[in-house]
Amino acid sequence: MNYYGAKELAESFRTVRKNTLTIAEEIGEEHYGFRAAPDTRTIGETLVHICYGSKFQEHVHGIAKLKTLEGFDFPAFMKPMMEASTKPHTKLQILTLLNEQGEHFAHFLEGMSEHFLGEHVAMPAGATPASKTRFEMLLGVKEHEMHHRAQLMLMERMLGMVPHLTRQMQIRMAEMMARGAAKTTA
Repeated sequence: MNYYGAKELAESFRTVRKNTLTIAEEIGEEHYGFRAAPDTRTIGETLVHICYGSKFQEHVHGIAKLKTLEGFDFPAFMKPMMEASTKPHTKLQILTLLNEQGEHFAHFLEGMSEHFLGEHVAMPAGATPASKTRFEMLLGVKEHEMHHRAQLMLMERMLGMVPHLTRQMQIRMAEMMARGAAKTTA
């Protein structure tokens, strides 16, 4: 019995995407060109990169249903998405893309069977490990987005913003402290 299957994977991805969307909404469009350091993505480029983060896994598991990545032409597959992420996008276009691609991928995940998620896909020669389950590979989309979301949160700090997740945690801590103080004075 698996306690974390397609439904849970889709819901956890939706949670991650919801937080990414909140960040994208809170950062003003005037800051979408902000680059934390030379040779890094801007905020806008990072958000567009996140939008396309699921395309490889959708292709491998949904379209081609590959059982091995040996011989897969990664550069050719990734080139159009890399080019798209460097083209100018408005904030509205990025928010729309994040919403649409996110929900599309979540629906895709919901359709996976436990058996299919458990299948192994062979990695290219020399890769470690030699194979991964489809579940592990699909979970990687969420992990990849969380990695970039952390970058975005740091860029928010650089712009003088307090990220929403930090604000929410601060509110919870203040409420707990207030409840604790109320108990000691009662």
